[in-house]
Amino acid sequence: MTLSAVVRRHAQERPGAPAFITGDDRIIWSAYDAWADRLAAELRRTGTGGDRVAVLLPDGPAVHAAYLAVERAGRVIVGVGPRAGAREIAHLVRLTGARTLVTDRPEIAAGLGLDTVDPVPARTGDPAPSGPDPTDPPDSGDPSDLWLLNSTSGTTGLPKCVMHDQQRWVAFHALAVAAGALGSDDVFMSVVPAPFGFGIWTAHVTPTLLGAPTVVMPRFDPDAALALMARKRVSVLAAVSTQFVMLLQAPTLAEHDLSHLRVLFTGGEMVPHARALEFEARTGCTVLQFYGSNETGALSRTTLDDPRDRRLRTAGRVIPSMQVRLLADDGTDVTATGGPGVAACRGPLNCLGYYGDAAANRDLYTADGWMRTGDVCTLDPDGYLTVVGRASDIIIRGGKNISAAQVEDEVATHPGVALAAAIALPDPVFGERVCVFVEAPPGGAGPDLDALRAHLADRGVGKELWPERLIVLDALPRASGGKIAKGALRDDLHRRLAAEASP
Repeated sequence: MTLSAVVRRHAQERPGAPAFITGDDRIIWSAYDAWADRLAAELRRTGTGGDRVAVLLPDGPAVHAAYLAVERAGRVIVGVGPRAGAREIAHLVRLTGARTLVTDRPEIAAGLGLDTVDPVPARTGDPAPSGPDPTDPPDSGDPSDLWLLNSTSGTTGLPKCVMHDQQRWVAFHALAVAAGALGSDDVFMSVVPAPFGFGIWTAHVTPTLLGAPTVVMPRFDPDAALALMARKRVSVLAAVSTQFVMLLQAPTLAEHDLSHLRVLFTGGEMVPHARALEFEARTGCTVLQFYGSNETGALSRTTLDDPRDRRLRTAGRVIPSMQVRLLADDGTDVTATGGPGVAACRGPLNCLGYYGDAAANRDLYTADGWMRTGDVCTLDPDGYLTVVGRASDIIIRGGKNISAAQVEDEVATHPGVALAAAIALPDPVFGERVCVFVEAPPGGAGPDLDALRAHLADRGVGKELWPERLIVLDALPRASGGKIAKGALRDDLHRRLAAEASP
């Protein structure tokens, strides 16, 4: 069944049950169903310029109603991140050929010469008196059809556009249910932007397939999120590593009853071991992750049955159906020896490739059709995958390969560090040295370099992982998908170096 058909069924069988919950309101299944019908009818009247419809909305029920409406109108969703800049929006519109924009910011559509559809917020209570168009049944789609185009959350340059069908996310859903023992009695909360893969399965797919409610908020704020989690008795939270660390650092964490929280699904970047341990200790939940990307889906996962050390120090067991391989720099398969090598995969969770970008697809796939992750991994005899670092995120100091992710994990154990990002500092002698940008916790000033290095020495961390330059910021910049924008940090460092070199 398509997601549209599943929502229709919920509207008929459990019309008054909540589909989405916000701070002050809730959208019941019958209202969600009717809201999507109303928007779909408007899209049929307005959208005469092709089958691509861009959606630019803040996180909340409206973005999900819009996605459902585009599906019911027989079009393809172009999901634009709510924090996307004008340059990125224009690029996605040009690349996909979208002629219609569903948004609450009509000035953007006018500037791009697009038709505009207002999402018209639904109200609590009875659904709007609008039904499906009998000439265009909304539930006749095929889950293997192209359904969504969304952008990568890359840190530099213009984004690439990833092609999705629904069946990859239905397969992902089955793995998630088994990993976290998820059910219709759970209350979900996803603080990951909806257009991106992590946000799609945690807010638009899995809760719908289960018939469970999802708590959403227009923009992530740690204190507001904690208050919502406590008030709505959230049992399953989805947050990238950066976000759950921010929750952990929030001064109000101890004020809220989070006893209903069973599971935190995280990922998107290397999970900081010390922070995950602390989050479990302070909330009582179990931290789980899927390792993968918007393009690959998941290669491995942790589950409730995994020992804690394996859950928090590895990326979990490889998913058999994903046929994971580790490839050396020359393309040699080093899976049998456990790597290290760049992880590649081929299976039912893969996307359909990049839209309109043959060069990017050549980089994404090996010559024999395996999808590369760009992450350097190792594989132990029990089938657990460990991410060593990104192939493009390795600092090479005097010929020594240093994993930026490993540096970040160690630096983040300092109590004066909320978030950390390691990048290469150009050096005329060693080639590169380790530079770390850190975000201090609320009300803190962050450590100085000597104090941080002393802390790492006390932990027994090898000197090759010690930062050689430290820059403390009020907040680390984020890319569209919520990850740390390392491209912006590299630009910041280059500006600082240029200023220091000038007379």
